[in-house]
Amino acid sequence: MHEILTLQLGHRANYLATHFWNTQESYFDYGVSEEPLTIDHDIHFRAGQGPKGEDTYTPRTLIYDLKGGFGGLRKWGGLYDQGDIDPGSQDLWDGSVVKQQDKPISQSAYQKALDDLDQPPKLSSQAVRYWSDFSRVFYHPRSIIQINDYELGSTILPFEKWDCGEQLFSELDKAHDILDRDIRPWAEECDQVQAIQVFASADDAWGGFATRYVESLRDEYGKTPLWFWGLEEQAGQGQRAQQSIRTVNIAQSLQAISTLASMYIPLAVPKYPPAYVGLDLSSQWHVSGLMSMAVESITLPSRQKAGSMGRGLLGDLEVALNSNGNQRIAELQCSVVDPLTQNLERGAEASQAAKDKRTAGSPLQQLAYEDEMGPGQSRLDISFSSGQTTGTGLSLRQWERRNHVFGKVESIRGVPWEGHVLNDEGEANRRKRRRLGSLPTIERYCNALGYPLLDSFPEILVGGGSSSKAAAIYASLSTTGQMSKWTKGLQNMVSRMVDVVEREALSNGLGEMAEAYEEGWDSGADDDSSSDY
Repeated sequence: MHEILTLQLGHRANYLATHFWNTQESYFDYGVSEEPLTIDHDIHFRAGQGPKGEDTYTPRTLIYDLKGGFGGLRKWGGLYDQGDIDPGSQDLWDGSVVKQQDKPISQSAYQKALDDLDQPPKLSSQAVRYWSDFSRVFYHPRSIIQINDYELGSTILPFEKWDCGEQLFSELDKAHDILDRDIRPWAEECDQVQAIQVFASADDAWGGFATRYVESLRDEYGKTPLWFWGLEEQAGQGQRAQQSIRTVNIAQSLQAISTLASMYIPLAVPKYPPAYVGLDLSSQWHVSGLMSMAVESITLPSRQKAGSMGRGLLGDLEVALNSNGNQRIAELQCSVVDPLTQNLERGAEASQAAKDKRTAGSPLQQLAYEDEMGPGQSRLDISFSSGQTTGTGLSLRQWERRNHVFGKVESIRGVPWEGHVLNDEGEANRRKRRRLGSLPTIERYCNALGYPLLDSFPEILVGGGSSSKAAAIYASLSTTGQMSKWTKGLQNMVSRMVDVVEREALSNGLGEMAEAYEEGWDSGADDDSSSDY
C-alpha cells in the first residue's frame, strides 16, 4: 500500500501540518464526484473503529507539542471522547484531595461550527490562536502527545536552545522508549511503509529533539526513506541574541540531521515574497499556509494511486535529487500561476525564450535548454531556502553558473502542460539523452488537480478573489550548488558564535557538506560565502 508515516514536532510544525491534513481531507469526494480523484487516501490515513463501533478514518501521524500548545483540541481527538473522568475517583488515596486544574482553552468559533455541522465563520489572523483553531480533521488519540516538561511561550523556562531539545528526548526515551510507545504501533499497521516524513522547526529546541528522534528512527528503519522538513523563522527577526541562538540551532540541526535523513529540506520564510502574495509575517497561519502550497504540491505524486499517471514515490524522487549519493539538502521553490494572469504571461514568455534558445547551439546545449520550457528553476519566484527568492535580476546564464543543478523534481498541478509530460517511451529517451550528455537528472510530474483553497486557508493570494476554489502551482525541489554557498555562510557565522569545544566539529561538518555541492563542477568567480544569517 506504500503508506507514509508523519511526525509533527513542535507548534510551528503543527501549523504547517494542519494545512497539510486539511488539504488531504478535502480530497475525499464521498462518491459525489463525476470523475473520481486519483489520490490514494490509504497512504496517509488509517481505518479504525470508534468506541461505539463506528468506522473512523484518521491521519497516520504523531503530533508533539508543549503544554498549552494544543489549544481547544479535545484530548481524545473528537471521535473517541470518553466524557469527563474525575481523576480523584481513580486514586488509591482515601484522604482528602485538593484538586488544581488549569482553565481549559475554549474551542474556536470555527471548530464549534464544524462540530455543529454549521457553516463556519470566516477566519482571520486574530481569530487563529492555535493550529487546532483551523483544523478540519479528527485525530486518533494515539496521535496526540503533549510534553509537560515545558510550557508554550514560557519566558521562565523557554524551549529555545538546541541542547534543551536533545536532552528532553533522551530523558523521555529513557523513561518510555519513544519508538516502542509511539512509532511501532503505527508502523505495524502498515503493509509497506513508503517513507517517514518529519515536520519540525530547526531553529529552536525542537531541532535538537528532532535530531535524536531521527537518529533513533534511522537505527530502527535503516532503509526507509526519511524526509525532514526543517522550518526556520525569517532571517533578521528578533533581538540579536535570539538571532544568534537561532543561527546556531539551524547549523546544528543541518549538520546532524542531513547525515541521517534521506532528504533535508529547509523551509524558511521568504524575505521578499512576490507582489501577488499578501503575507502577514506575524501570523503562523499565514506563513505556514504559503509553505503548505509548496510542500503539498511537490509531494503530490507520492499519494497517487498505483498505475495512475504522475505517480512517484518519495523514494523515486530521492533518486532524482540525490543521484551522486551525498547531496541530501534540497531547495524548495514554487510559483502560483492561477488566478494571476501576469504569471501566465510570464510563463509563456519564459517558454518562448527557451524555445528560441534551443534553435541554436550544439546538441548538448539544446538538450540543456529543453527543460527550461517548463517552470524552470530560474523562473520560480518563491524560494523557501534561507528566506530568499529567485527574483535576483540575474540573467539565465549567470543564474546557471551560480546555481549548478545536480538533480531536480518538478510538480505541475492545476493547468494542462502538454509537451512537458511525455509518454513512457519519450520519457525514457529523454533520460537516456541526458545521461549521455552528463546533464542533471530531472523528473517532471503533472496533475490536473489544483491546490484547493479551503475556508481554513488564509487569503494570501492577492487578486485571486473569494470565488477561486483552487490554484495552479508549479513546485520544484532541487539539489544545487547554491547549497554550498548557504552552508559556507552558516559555517562562517557559527564559527564566531559557538565555544571552542564544539566549534571544530560543527565547522568541519558544515565544510564537508559544502564540498559535496562543489564536486564535478567549478563555480569559478561566482563563489561567495556571504550569508543572510
